Amino acid sequence: LRQGATSEGGPAAMDSSPDSTPTTASAMESASLSSGKEPAARGRHFFLATGDPSDGLYSAVWILVTIAFCGLSAGLGGATNGWELGLYAPLFSHAVQWLVCTLHAFPYQTEVYYDLTGSITYALLAVGTLSITAGRTRSVHARQLVATAFVLVWCTRLGSFLFQRIRRDSKDGRFDSLKPYFVAFFGTWNIQGAWCFLTGLAVWAANACDPAEQPAFGWLDGVGVCVWCVGFGIEVVADRQKAAWRALPSSKGRYIDVGLWRYSRHPNYFGEWLLWTGQFVLCASAFGSGDATGAFVGAGFLSAASPVFVYLLLNYVSGVPLLEKRSDERWGGEQVYLAYKRETYVFFLLPTRRTEASRPLL
Repeated sequence: LRQGATSEGGPAAMDSSPDSTPTTASAMESASLSSGKEPAARGRHFFLATGDPSDGLYSAVWILVTIAFCGLSAGLGGATNGWELGLYAPLFSHAVQWLVCTLHAFPYQTEVYYDLTGSITYALLAVGTLSITAGRTRSVHARQLVATAFVLVWCTRLGSFLFQRIRRDSKDGRFDSLKPYFVAFFGTWNIQGAWCFLTGLAVWAANACDPAEQPAFGWLDGVGVCVWCVGFGIEVVADRQKAAWRALPSSKGRYIDVGLWRYSRHPNYFGEWLLWTGQFVLCASAFGSGDATGAFVGAGFLSAASPVFVYLLLNYVSGVPLLEKRSDERWGGEQVYLAYKRETYVFFLLPTRRTEASRPLL
């Protein structure tokens, strides 16, 4: 929900971890594993078919989850951008995932284009929402151009990074328990549609606002730009450090606690959240008294749900909980690892006290 999005590693991921965007695959794998189900040995099935009596119940849950995320996207889209224009973007975001899953991913039992599809969806939403407003008003605002450019830079960097990795690894093991069952596999793709739309909600809402009604580019926009740049930089550096660390023969089978990973157990997730927070701050000035695009004046401020959604999903649903569990299972008996956990923040990138006991064993 890749989908995205960032490549996770750190103490919560082994050197061979098939990590991806924050995201939806991790969350759905958690749900699948919690039910104790294993994928069928062969074939494809519309509903869960593990032989467990609760297959019908979990199939129904998947259907309800799919409907709920569609409703969440439609509700926030309509509220922030109006019930006509505001439904186009979420419908498009979800429909792209539906088509790729139904026509390619499920028939061929592959997730190779999962993260790439998410990145392309971000780019199309950014350009599409801006183009609709430009075509209607014959003008664009500097704020809209900057916010759209930030989305394009971010999704191009992350999408290419993740696509190259899955081409190298050939698969993402988190999908193994989901791919044989259409309702579950389709559900993960549908949640990626919600992830793409909700994380970029502030940008889509700002792009829908009339440029003539927006205030000039000011100090608040500058703050948003700075916050985004810091978040993006943290994400990029953390990914590069992780990739370099994985290439070391001495790091095989070990967790990373050097570089930015010394100060946060998930610095790339923190960077991901920070950059979307910056996007909201950048776009906030568009949602003032002149904003009559949504269901009510100032409805664009509902897009504050974007950084909140990212934070909650990363810290309490997908991402951090699953990766921390894997790490505890792998290294929970090591005193060095336990000391690292005690002395290092799980999410926020903050100074920490390191002791002799928590030095990396490389």
